[in-house]
Amino acid sequence: MEKSVTRSHSEKEPSSPSKSEPGHVLQIKDLTVSYRRVPAVHHVSLKLHCGRCVGLLGPNGAGKTSLLKAVAGLIPLETGAIEIGGHDGSAGHGAYVAYLPQRSAVDWDFPTTVRGLVEMGRYPALGWWKPFREKDRIAVDEALRAMKLSELGDRQISALSGGQQQRVFLARSLAQNAHVFLLDEPFAGLDKPSQDLLAEILRDLAHAGNLVIVSHHDLRMVPDLFDEVIFLNGELVACGPTAVVFNDENRARTFGTETFSGQPA
Repeated sequence: MEKSVTRSHSEKEPSSPSKSEPGHVLQIKDLTVSYRRVPAVHHVSLKLHCGRCVGLLGPNGAGKTSLLKAVAGLIPLETGAIEIGGHDGSAGHGAYVAYLPQRSAVDWDFPTTVRGLVEMGRYPALGWWKPFREKDRIAVDEALRAMKLSELGDRQISALSGGQQQRVFLARSLAQNAHVFLLDEPFAGLDKPSQDLLAEILRDLAHAGNLVIVSHHDLRMVPDLFDEVIFLNGELVACGPTAVVFNDENRARTFGTETFSGQPA
């Protein structure tokens, strides 16, 4: 129903990098991603700690989607490496990284319910052909409750509003036991109440010790939503606490120049 969200369907649940460890970070080292030899993301290096809500900012074509997909392991790297909690992000921790694509990339006519979609988050730990266990049902119930979807479990996903669609994918990621959440333009097309609820949920996820990285275009929301920001325009322009790097100079450097990438995201 979507291009990809999780990378692993192994029957054994991989050991989780602990969210409680002070050294648990996502580290991107000299990352380059290219399409047909045209760079979309060029030699990007940065370090992000769990427990933070991070805004990924840049114009169209700046490489935001490519960066998120690279971290999720969905596209190959031309150069560089990604480490999660000190371990190679491509080996063994795919179940703990969740990529939520733009809503337009999802087939919302796929015949499943809200609960059915969230249950898919248990497949990496369970294996495709094994029956649900009690702990799997509990994980799904807790994820639905956390995303304020308990009353909608039997609803077809085609009948959901835009805000509900975003929350059901977050619920699936919670059931998956993810703690690095990568969201591509999740606020696009949502009305103000839905935006406010989603913002509250994302902050709660970060406060619970998860790393939340959000590709975002509405700069007015940035100071209230994000602990840190990444300015990207093909190359890394700036990265750091919102109060420090979200300034006129970095905004001008990011949005006032053309990208060298030929890619749409």
